[in-house]
Amino acid sequence: MAEQNTASGASKTAASESNYSARHLTVLEGLEAVRKRPGMYIGTTDSRGLMHCLWEIIDNSVDEALAGHGNEIGITLHADGSVTVTDKGRGVPVDIEPKSGLSGVELVFTKLHAGGKFGGGGYASSGGLHGVGASVVNALSSRLDVEVDRAGKTWAMSFRHGEPGEFAGEGPESAFTPYDNASQLRLVGKAKRGVTGTRVRYWADPQIFLATARFEPESLIARARQTAFLVPGLAIEIRDERPEGLDEAGAPTVHSFSYEGGLSEFVEFLSTDSPLTDTWRITDEGKFKETVPVMDEVTGHLVSREVERNCEVDIALRWGTGYDTSVQSFVNIISTPKGGTHLAGFEQGITRFFRKQIETNARKLKAGTDKPDKDDLLTGLTAVVTVRVPEPQFEGQTKEVLGTAAVRAIVSKAIVKGLTERFESVKKADRAQTGALLEKMVSEMKARISLRAQRDTARRKSSLESSSLPAKLIDCRSKKVAETEIFIVEGDSALGTARPARDSEFQALLPIRGKILNVQKASVAEMLNNLECGSIIKVIGAGSGRDFDLESARYGKVILMSDADVDGAHIRTLLLTLFFRYMRPMLEAGRVYAAVPPLHRVIIQHAGRKANETVYTYSEQELNKLLADLRKRGKKYQEPIQRYKGLGEMDADQLAETTMDREHRTLRRVRLEDAHAASAMFELLMGNDVAPRKEFIIDNADDMDRDRIDA
Repeated sequence: MAEQNTASGASKTAASESNYSARHLTVLEGLEAVRKRPGMYIGTTDSRGLMHCLWEIIDNSVDEALAGHGNEIGITLHADGSVTVTDKGRGVPVDIEPKSGLSGVELVFTKLHAGGKFGGGGYASSGGLHGVGASVVNALSSRLDVEVDRAGKTWAMSFRHGEPGEFAGEGPESAFTPYDNASQLRLVGKAKRGVTGTRVRYWADPQIFLATARFEPESLIARARQTAFLVPGLAIEIRDERPEGLDEAGAPTVHSFSYEGGLSEFVEFLSTDSPLTDTWRITDEGKFKETVPVMDEVTGHLVSREVERNCEVDIALRWGTGYDTSVQSFVNIISTPKGGTHLAGFEQGITRFFRKQIETNARKLKAGTDKPDKDDLLTGLTAVVTVRVPEPQFEGQTKEVLGTAAVRAIVSKAIVKGLTERFESVKKADRAQTGALLEKMVSEMKARISLRAQRDTARRKSSLESSSLPAKLIDCRSKKVAETEIFIVEGDSALGTARPARDSEFQALLPIRGKILNVQKASVAEMLNNLECGSIIKVIGAGSGRDFDLESARYGKVILMSDADVDGAHIRTLLLTLFFRYMRPMLEAGRVYAAVPPLHRVIIQHAGRKANETVYTYSEQELNKLLADLRKRGKKYQEPIQRYKGLGEMDADQLAETTMDREHRTLRRVRLEDAHAASAMFELLMGNDVAPRKEFIIDNADDMDRDRIDA
């Protein structure tokens, strides 16, 4: 039996060796390295890596649109976990490439650093700049099918783990036969006259990606919208056929994007505050030389040659009345979230230009001799910075940082030139906007200097000097930040109840008088001069705005404790606005909470000597459910049921038991899962612009439950 097993194993080995020809080695030579070290090419093997593979295929289609070929891209997330990307471009070449002897399709999908993006012949600028995108996705797929429409014919080719061959059926589990000697680009049909394009469908390899890796529709939608802004006239459609992507009727959800306004429309979309200036568009270009290795046609070796490059700069920017800065940068429509030389040049140009402007107008602006820093100048700015460069140098395949050094000076020169033209304009509107912008920047500079002076003064004071803290603060004894918490309570009546209810070892109290300043509308100076806002910032002890230092915060938790009515909700919103605008790291760290006081107190009466039972409910639904259950069981309860409209109506024992005691209370943690969406909502509900808020109220009026209004 052992001899038979040995013989059988030997025969299988021999068969395997005979099938594993030199062709397999040639095809898989580079792609095996991708499969062994996928992180070098896509960053991670979780959902981010899965999405990066999808971006690579989509970017190839976008590059065709950028080159003027096709204006439609379709993306379909299939129920079986595969994804299809379709475009109306020229289609991947199907003829034989003379040097390799491979068809254009096989060359693009199996060879690293191959394709029309090298040598400058195919694309002036492109997103998939390393030439490894399609081949890397192919290597990390259990199956990839590509169909090409060209010259009235439809050609097809399939791959498994990057190796070309044929599948016996549908899906990656069907039997696969690799080609032994020569690949076959199959002719599968006819295409209509004049119709060209490429369709790529692939199944990500579960052996490579984590079991938890999923396509992220929100990220895909955001990227598609972004691309549609960056390529005016391009239409992108996303179709989600997965079970979680179906709508209530069971139909696939479809998202379509197409914009004609370009970067200017993109900036308007990103902006969340009221405009201080119009959206300014700055375009320019510059040339630079760089030495690159190229293949010598005679010797066949790489040689270094100096080539001249052209860099196109396109920037849209506007300043608003808010204080947040949102700058997005792109290279050949590929997002560079970590910046690079183009973003450095943009910030350098902004800083150099406005420092000179403020210095020139120092007397008029009352700026003194102080110099603004970069953050003073970027406050309230929303901008999109794009450059188009042939063969840019990125740091890593994930293309998050541009490294081409010469781009920095070109972008800096472009922004200075564009802003100079705007500031030299004699139009009344332009002069009003530039004047208001300089005043805002000087105001930011003065506020920063004032905040820093206050902070330095506070640090110099002894920690035993209680005069630096508000007199109304009722502090706790413990100095261990991790276990301490401060309750910001509404009014003196709530303070009178909360003081005996607290654990004085760990719990501090800070009362505020009614509704604090709406800091979404107010300036930094107004916020600092407001007694309640200043007290809160001083008590937290970590500064505010850009100078906020989370490590210096005096309490581990900040708990907002307001009444369970409309006014209490309004006060809580105002407090959250203050934290969002000036102490955001507290929210990001999950250290801000909302207390949950009860709405009702129900006393259940028991017969005989058994003591009555007290039950607290926290919503009308919970109360109705409790009362219905009591009636069903024949239990009596004391009427009328007590309804708490304010914290001051509760006894200290009741407040401690329900809201402040760590053993029994419920807290709602306030998080910032999406800072941009939160900022937009704060601006809508609390900002200066009344019209959008009125429209929001009208649109949502039908959803309002009248019974929830305290009147």
